[in-house]
Amino acid sequence: MSKPIYEIKTTAVEHVTIRSNHSFAVVKAKLESLINRIDDGIFTLLRYGETVRALRELEALPALSIFGFRDHGALLGIVGPRRYSIQYDIGNPLTASKMTRHAISAGLYAPIRVLLREDLNGGVSFEYDRPVSMFGQFDSSEIDMVAAQLDKDLRAVLEEAAS
Repeated sequence: MSKPIYEIKTTAVEHVTIRSNHSFAVVKAKLESLINRIDDGIFTLLRYGETVRALRELEALPALSIFGFRDHGALLGIVGPRRYSIQYDIGNPLTASKMTRHAISAGLYAPIRVLLREDLNGGVSFEYDRPVSMFGQFDSSEIDMVAAQLDKDLRAVLEEAAS
């Protein structure tokens, strides 16, 4: 029986915090009005090999969509007081495919995780790791170019939601 090969690589990641002067509810509502949930029907089309139709629908999508979300604040209720904290998966399937075709491991970071949270003092912030720094570990100019645009799109929409 052969042993698996285990590799470790250290990567520097830039972590971003965007603070808002608005309440959690206001920022959450604004974000969800700016970015729609992705239609899961697209993934059904892909699963059944309807790639031409899926591509048409994907090309009609905005730059960013919400793939899913988790109420992390509710989870905290298990060990103490519940807090306001939602983790979003935000991205674009075409953007992901433009990167993963060059390095399939880039799929680990697409879509991007974004945390909207309220701290103990009532301050509200978005937090995420910059796409250009996360995807930079793949040493690909093609991925870097796509990640730079994703970085700009994500920052713009989060700043708008926070303002």
